[in-house]
Amino acid sequence: MFFRRDTTGMTVPTPEQCLPGRDTPVSVPDAHFVNGRPLTPPWPEGMDTLVVAMGCFWGAERFFWQMDGVFTTAVGYSGGTTPNPSYEETCTGRTGHTESVLVVFDPSVVTLNDLFKVFWENHDPVQYMGQGNDIGTQYRSAIYTNSEDQQAAALASRDAYQASLTDAGFGDITTEIAPFGTWYYAEEYHQQYLAKVPNGYCNHGFCQVAYAS
Repeated sequence: MFFRRDTTGMTVPTPEQCLPGRDTPVSVPDAHFVNGRPLTPPWPEGMDTLVVAMGCFWGAERFFWQMDGVFTTAVGYSGGTTPNPSYEETCTGRTGHTESVLVVFDPSVVTLNDLFKVFWENHDPVQYMGQGNDIGTQYRSAIYTNSEDQQAAALASRDAYQASLTDAGFGDITTEIAPFGTWYYAEEYHQQYLAKVPNGYCNHGFCQVAYAS
């Protein structure tokens, strides 16, 4: 797994502790920088969505836009309180949000389990409130689901991966799995960042234990 720092005692801020934010959302590009498809709904008929957080959203997004059956991806902020937060505000840890990736996919081509495999294998779900040297509540591991069926599938995937981690001698998964709340798009320069800056920062990669899909 990745190098870790002690995050014992770190917690997500309560709504009363969060920054006030604003009413105005950021401007969202008309098209995905890589595939030219929309970043905002409505989506084509038959598409489904999943929102995940696995540390810095730059590297996480790239895994998903490369997958067959994924219609589009975007990065943003979810799981918190502050309305329409900026990146700088999110990085203070006082918005409650995670750096997240919205995945819009065709379930007839790519399954939820395929997406979970990418999610579990390419970050450290055992690390609490961070990924590697990226420390803070905004970097916590999370899956935000849009239905009871998706929630059940996420929990089942967690339990299956926990068994693999335990067999390999690793600890307990800390991933937050919760119903999807409100999504706020991140600023334009963050969208598909690693396509725009190919040698940009990325701390994601195979985390030593395979997910048995």
